[in-house]
Amino acid sequence: MRRNEQPQAGASAAGLRVAIVASDYHREIHDRLLTGARAAFEQAGGSPSDLRITLIDGVYDLPAPVSEAIRQGVDAVVALGCVVRGETRHDRHIVDAAFATLAHLAATHRVPVALGILTVETLKQARQRAGGEKGDAGAFAMRAAVRGVHALRAMRKAGTP
Repeated sequence: MRRNEQPQAGASAAGLRVAIVASDYHREIHDRLLTGARAAFEQAGGSPSDLRITLIDGVYDLPAPVSEAIRQGVDAVVALGCVVRGETRHDRHIVDAAFATLAHLAATHRVPVALGILTVETLKQARQRAGGEKGDAGAFAMRAAVRGVHALRAMRKAGTP
């Protein structure tokens, strides 16, 4: 599914419990990503009361609360944040560590962990990708999480005699 597409039929969020774990380090971008994710959840039929939102400082800090959300039994997790490249390679270390751990959590626990984490050169690029002319990474991540839940459920059902 591409960033600007609507969820496919059957990708309903009704009854799903989804955690959003969001870094608010870049507050303006955080607000836009969170708005997009919430809107996509509700557009897919999800109830706002089924969203569990946790705010953390930075992208590097995402794995522990994502892990806890999975432990608490959510159907999916949406990780939101923004890392802007600085004068050093510090951004790559943060992103590489966080992404690898989030992928490990998703695979180990078999729970979708969708990434709405922007890795950009400038805040202008982030604005364009957080509800701007280049798409809405928050909404895209939520749609991916909902679709991932349905895909896993279908696979489990097909694998059961």
